[in-house]
Amino acid sequence: MTQTDKTPELTGDSVAPKKAGFRFSLKWEWALSTAFGVLVIFAAIVFLIFNSFMTVLMRQEKTHVSDTLNVVVEKLNSQKQLTSTNVNQLLRPQAVVSATKQPTPYNNAVIASLARDSQAVTVYDADGQSLFATRQGDVSFRRASKQSISTQTVSGRKNLVGRSPIRAKQGNRILGYVQVTDNLRDYRATQVKLLQVEVVLGLMAGLAAAVLSYSLATFLLRPVEEIRETIHAVREDPQTDKRVPEMHHQDELSDLGSLFNDMLDTTQRYMDQQQQFVEDVSHELRTPVAIIQGHMEMLDRWGKEDPEVLDESIKASLQETKRMKSLVQEMLDLQRAEQIEVNYPNEVTDVSEVVEQVFDNFKMIHPDYVFILDDDVHQPLQAQIYRNHLEQILIILMDNAVKYSQTRKEVHLTYESDLRNLEVAVQDFGEGISQENRKRVFNRFYRVDKARSRTKGGNGLGLAIAKRLIEAYHGRITIESALGHGSVFRISLPILSPEAAQALNAKKEQTQAANDIPGIQSELLVDDSENSTKSE
Repeated sequence: MTQTDKTPELTGDSVAPKKAGFRFSLKWEWALSTAFGVLVIFAAIVFLIFNSFMTVLMRQEKTHVSDTLNVVVEKLNSQKQLTSTNVNQLLRPQAVVSATKQPTPYNNAVIASLARDSQAVTVYDADGQSLFATRQGDVSFRRASKQSISTQTVSGRKNLVGRSPIRAKQGNRILGYVQVTDNLRDYRATQVKLLQVEVVLGLMAGLAAAVLSYSLATFLLRPVEEIRETIHAVREDPQTDKRVPEMHHQDELSDLGSLFNDMLDTTQRYMDQQQQFVEDVSHELRTPVAIIQGHMEMLDRWGKEDPEVLDESIKASLQETKRMKSLVQEMLDLQRAEQIEVNYPNEVTDVSEVVEQVFDNFKMIHPDYVFILDDDVHQPLQAQIYRNHLEQILIILMDNAVKYSQTRKEVHLTYESDLRNLEVAVQDFGEGISQENRKRVFNRFYRVDKARSRTKGGNGLGLAIAKRLIEAYHGRITIESALGHGSVFRISLPILSPEAAQALNAKKEQTQAANDIPGIQSELLVDDSENSTKSE
């Protein structure tokens, strides 16, 4: 069976099959939508320009009709009566022959007005009888008391019709009527040509916009292609180190690439931590399990009847069991420390109060030791850290100091601050740590020879837990040590301003208020289950 023949049911990490159907890439969607948008905008602009241009043309045609009406009226209003003969003599001029016997063209307003191919001029007498016509018109005669120009549809086409009475100069008597019909042939021809030009320009603009937007989409969406390639690489090999390449331009896609790389790094870190957790636990549990198994096998073979061997095996097994219990608890604490950002985002703690509390507790439980507190702050200081975690860190450091100060039983605790950070230092006077081992004391299960041997107790996780906790709260932990003179562990945390502490407390109260109702409901469910159990 080939790779393509595999069905999703045969693979454990299969994904849902994609829906069948035509699929547009983002680049084509971008290109087509941009082209469509350009066409819509272009059509709107062209519509406005077209209407404005055609309005100007129509106004020009009306002007031509009005000029023709005025010329004809001016030419005929000097007559006493309009007849076919005098109207034709005045409006249909004869050619004038020059001395060279060659005809000369007439160049006057009448010829210019009557010579237009798109216009038909008709003159009527006072009774409405036609006296003169440049060409046959399709518009019926209608008397007019004053000059008017209007549009009229004839045979499905719009015509421009102008009418005007012809009044005598003397007496203002109506001699007849003139009617000018413009078939708007030039107007319609110009309209068609303009529409054709606009359609061609629109198609060219849409094509140019599509090509340009596709090119820009190809260039701008390169980070998306790189992100997709990275996703495919991570899906094929979850342990790969492939990441989205660094982008030179700073925009939303570069931010997305950085966030995606951070997410991959976080996921990889969690995977490494989980793998290391399993390896560390299996390695540390192997020894106590082997010890318990050895004692049980020895008891099973011949130690049942020997009280001394039985007692020794039981004690050894219980001791190893307690050590496994302590180891499991510390490993759980270490795993919880990896999720500080999620579980404790709004915690605020008075560091001065916790330092004094831990100092007083150790003075009480270790009366044979000398504890000295050097407090240079003398005022409450707050930090963004869960109180129990800060107390756990200080207990780990103080417990190590007590554990390894066997010769000189003295521990110094120093508390100081500057404008931005507060610092707590724990100093012991034990054997110290070499420069080589100093870099590895915060590793899981690491123990320095002699000074940190298993005979002093512990599983080698305390400093690892302390380091992970303090770093989760954006602090740092350092060590200073010299062989034969002891060690100094320093933790540093950013100081919270009163305003920031107040804001975090407000967020914490809001979160607790949002969780109150589910908590009450769960308590009611527990009470109901307890009551039902008691009734049973």
